[in-house]
This record gives sequence, structure tokens and C-alpha cells, in this order.
Amino acid sequence: MSLLSVPLTPDLEKVIKQMINDGVASNKAELARKAIEKLAEDHAVQVVLDAEKELALGRGLSGDLDELAKKL
Repeated sequence: MSLLSVPLTPDLEKVIKQMINDGVASNKAELARKAIEKLAEDHAVQVVLDAEKELALGRGLSGDLDELAKKL
């Protein structure tokens, strides 16, 4: 497991302390891990939504997957 050191503004430090006090996480490290996991999940959902939007606009790829892979 790696260690990440991140400078925080006083406002972010207050938010972190409040979230820990509210029981969202037991410590700063757990809160940071949860936040990163949530951000990654949100990003994955957004990628799918963007792809669906592209398909709805007719911008999707069509044809043989092997042939498309060669073009890419």
C-alpha cells in the first residue's frame, strides 16, 4: 500500500473533521479512500452515460469488431 501526502486548505480540514465526527469514516485515510472510490464510480457512470449519449446522436461505431479494431 502506498502513502499519499496531500496539502489541505483549512476549509477542507474542517470538512474532513466534520465527516469523521458524523461517522462517515473512522479516520482521514479511510475517508480519503472512500472519496476516491466514490469519484472513480461516478467517473465510470459518466463514461457510460456519455457513450449512451453518443449512440443516441448516431455517433456510435458499427460493423465488424475485428475490422474496427484494425482501424483503431
